Amino acid sequence: MQTNKATDMLKALAPTIGVGVLTANLMKLGDELSALDGTGVGVLHFDVMDGCFCPSMTFGPSFVRGVKTSLLKDVHLMIADPLNKVADYVAAGADILTVHVESEPTHIHRIFQALGKMTNANDPDRGIVRGVAINPGTPLEVLEPLLDDIEMVTLLAINPGWGGQKFIPSTRDRLGRVRDMIGSRDILLCVDGGITRDSIAEIALMGADLVITGSAVFDGKAPTQNAIYMLDTLRGK
Repeated sequence: MQTNKATDMLKALAPTIGVGVLTANLMKLGDELSALDGTGVGVLHFDVMDGCFCPSMTFGPSFVRGVKTSLLKDVHLMIADPLNKVADYVAAGADILTVHVESEPTHIHRIFQALGKMTNANDPDRGIVRGVAINPGTPLEVLEPLLDDIEMVTLLAINPGWGGQKFIPSTRDRLGRVRDMIGSRDILLCVDGGITRDSIAEIALMGADLVITGSAVFDGKAPTQNAIYMLDTLRGK
């Protein structure tokens, strides 16, 4: 198992939220990110979609590189053929790089092996948190062969590609099963999709290390207060 500063930094924050940049007002992104200063948020989440793996299209490496932030950059690749593209996102500043098991089911080990040899563009000594994501309808057993080559598992609580979906309740049981599969391995657990102010208290009981949220923070009204509320509720304050 690869050990690195990026993994340790994420562990030190846990349990924590990752705030999705896609839900921010991109025309005022600097102001939106400034609103997170002092809230305790340490992770900025980038949903990268290519219109092939899932229906929507978002942005690429140049956008990830262009976002100036001291937060950990958490890049979630919902794209086809990720093996040939992960290096571009690492070069763009990814601290956490997550790929879908469904996007490269045959040779996915090659992605994690490659990531383990790459240099973090933000800090050469930091390393990369290697993550694998899995869709709600994919059997969890496909994770088993990968657990010795990753630092994080992300369970999708919605089907990726479009907003407005509700959290799928079976995610709770799936999270417990993944925790059992991990056993004594030092792997972080992440839940992504359908997380709102109304559901964060229930999500907190599931025991995830990282919870991804978007419009519950960047709602165009009170991002600072929203971020503090989400973090405090997740941590049982």
